[in-house]
Amino acid sequence: MKNELDSLEINFDENGLWILNIVLAIIMFGVAIGITIEDFKRLINNPKILFTGVFSQFILFPAVTFLFVILLKPSPSIALGMFMVAACPGGNISNFMTQMAKGNAALSVSMTAFATLISILMTPLNFQIWSSLYEPTNEILKTVEINPYKLGKLVILILGIPLVLGMMFRNWKPTLSLKVMKILKPFSITVFMVLIVMAFTKNLNLFLEHIHYVLAIVIAHNLIGYLLGFYFAKTMKLSFKNQKTLSIETGIQNAGLGLLLVFTFFDGLGGMKLLIAFWAIWDILSGLLLATYWSKKSKSDG
Repeated sequence: MKNELDSLEINFDENGLWILNIVLAIIMFGVAIGITIEDFKRLINNPKILFTGVFSQFILFPAVTFLFVILLKPSPSIALGMFMVAACPGGNISNFMTQMAKGNAALSVSMTAFATLISILMTPLNFQIWSSLYEPTNEILKTVEINPYKLGKLVILILGIPLVLGMMFRNWKPTLSLKVMKILKPFSITVFMVLIVMAFTKNLNLFLEHIHYVLAIVIAHNLIGYLLGFYFAKTMKLSFKNQKTLSIETGIQNAGLGLLLVFTFFDGLGGMKLLIAFWAIWDILSGLLLATYWSKKSKSDG
């Protein structure tokens, strides 16, 4: 299975990669337009929520992913894909999902901003640490040249710079920026989804033939993310509204960024691409299902 998966040639050319780069940056810019300095202050002034969200997303989820990999013992390239997903910050569509789920939209936006900032350091660090600790994936890392500077630079270009520019634009033209955000966010996310669907269409036979290798793993891994975020927030005695929010923030990962990093640094690992490409579609579907369920469920915020 290992050789079969790793030799998969997914049809996604350099032009498609550039488009993915641009679309991810535009999505982040669209999210950043809705972020202000007050969002950061809100988190800093509530250290309990900040700790819960950061710990759940950047410590707990990668660590439990490591245990899940040890338990499952999947193909090394699939395990590496799982570590990559767990190392990425939350997905930018989490704000929309949180609003739909009647969660704490302000907290979701604040967490997106803060997670984006620290992901510049934490995404490369988490991926390197957990992948190195698992021997089969550590063997792959020995054969792949990962330049930490190049990896960090890519995360800064795709997430960091659009975040800063978006916040500057919001501060400079607050009224115009809110009008732009209403158009830009749904447009860019739609383009991203179309891009992923087109990639699936181009590789439909390949995905149908090999999807059984990652189907159950992605669904279970994604579910673990939602449950970790929800129950850790519950353990920390946060409100039900905040429990929903941190569940979505932890369960919806920025698989688009993960996919970009895989095509940039791991071009020969088809299993890794397969897992993250399916995750990019699945967590949108699962997020919509969960948000719809929670939008109809009422509970005291206590």
